[in-house]
Amino acid sequence: MKVVAIVVTLLLFASLWMARTARAGELPEVGKPAPDFQLLDQAGKTHGLKDFQGKWLVLYFYPKDDTPGCTQEACAFRDDLAQLTEMGATVVGISVDDTASHAEFAKKYHLPFPLLADSEGHVAASYGVLVNLGIMKMARRFTFLIDPKANISKVYLSVETSRHSKDIITDLKSLTSGGK
Repeated sequence: MKVVAIVVTLLLFASLWMARTARAGELPEVGKPAPDFQLLDQAGKTHGLKDFQGKWLVLYFYPKDDTPGCTQEACAFRDDLAQLTEMGATVVGISVDDTASHAEFAKKYHLPFPLLADSEGHVAASYGVLVNLGIMKMARRFTFLIDPKANISKVYLSVETSRHSKDIITDLKSLTSGGK
């Protein structure tokens, strides 16, 4: 019995260590160009970084459709979308889930913004957010605020899902109007 407990404990620690270290790629630097992408949304429409030039882009990566934290974050963006749009920002979510999963998630919670399917994890890897555990891939909950010229303006590595959209609104006010 002790041996089983030790093995389970070791496997748990190994899994946690791998989850922390299995990120592919480096995070893009503030002030540098955002990595390009071309992905399908929940309706089958292709979106690329160039489609958002001239606007602020809130590009948020999340682990999994229809899970508690991801739902809370997506619904907060939904609820604050009018204010973000008034500030010249577009919201786009990305996970490694497929378009069908995104379609169900968007329909269930009335999400009016694109959820992009990065099923292979290539875009998540280019943004340094991919966690690849061999049998499972997912994106870390990181957000990139991209300016109208497609440069990284801010990176959010620690996200509180209940207030993340409010934090972005505060930062956008500061970035677009000198904090006024």
